[in-house]
Amino acid sequence: MTTSDIIKQLFISYNSQDTTTFENAARAYIEQEKRKKHNIVVKDLEKALFSIPKNSFTTSEKRFKNTLPIPRDTEKGFPLLEIQTFDKDYNSLLVSNEVKEQLDEILKEFKDADILATYNLQYNKKILLCGKPGTGKTFSAQIVSSMLNIPLLYIRFDSIISSYLGETAGNLRKVFDFIEQGTWIVLFDEFDIIGKNRDDSHEHGEIKRVVNNFLQMLDNLKGDSLIFAATNHQNILDPAIWRRFDEVIYYDLPNVETRKHLFKEYLKPIKREKDINFDTLATLSKGLSPADIKMIAESATKIAIINAKEAVSMIDVETAVKKFLRREKVKNNRMEEKNE
Repeated sequence: MTTSDIIKQLFISYNSQDTTTFENAARAYIEQEKRKKHNIVVKDLEKALFSIPKNSFTTSEKRFKNTLPIPRDTEKGFPLLEIQTFDKDYNSLLVSNEVKEQLDEILKEFKDADILATYNLQYNKKILLCGKPGTGKTFSAQIVSSMLNIPLLYIRFDSIISSYLGETAGNLRKVFDFIEQGTWIVLFDEFDIIGKNRDDSHEHGEIKRVVNNFLQMLDNLKGDSLIFAATNHQNILDPAIWRRFDEVIYYDLPNVETRKHLFKEYLKPIKREKDINFDTLATLSKGLSPADIKMIAESATKIAIINAKEAVSMIDVETAVKKFLRREKVKNNRMEEKNE
């Protein structure tokens, strides 16, 4: 039975109140996930399935509410956040072992929150993600959302920052009020926009007041949501910000083995010629992020496709690498340098 057949069976059995068929289809889906080695997903599904009362489809109150109105900026009416859902494979997160271990611990603590509470302990719920662009910070929050099956709130700082004095703090208040009405995975992306050092002489008083307000709201936040804040510029964050976070995860650029793995992963959608040398590609891509390597792999794939090739070749990938490195030179104003 295919995955789509199983899901169809789940829908039909739910609609007809056929508990036995529903349970059989759910077990079949769990078995598929076991074969894929999605162990965390399997654990969650088994826990969810066996907690359902027999001969009943009544469910407890949802941990999140999907009918809440999205808060909007008073000035322009733009939404201040987006509700996103994901179905991502945990193994698709290619980061260092240290990062994965920290994320594993966050997931385990969240799932075992009741056990920790018996020892008067609380799970880490405020996590700061630091590192260079394209290294997996945003993707990590999406993965956590997938693993816990909790929607992700993506906070739109471009809408929160208002041109009217005092409006920014009001927008932040709306966002935090919304967060408290459910259980979410919250992502404050490009966090440095609002977490800048209050001692920075270039920042005016309004930003300093906003940082103060943000810290107070973060301290007083109620509920069970997991808060992630991602930044590429941790060096400019206000010192008081660091004390507010239970965990700090640093995303480094991938090492040579990870770069090889990334090329193999991102070139999967198309057949590969035997001449592709992943060791060479790992060397050529030194200093690049996973997002950079993904862009190169997609570019190489398109080169092969538009040239009517059945498989991508080493030349295609090397051409894509050269094109990307030239783009970086343009971006960093280094076009006057001699080609090596």
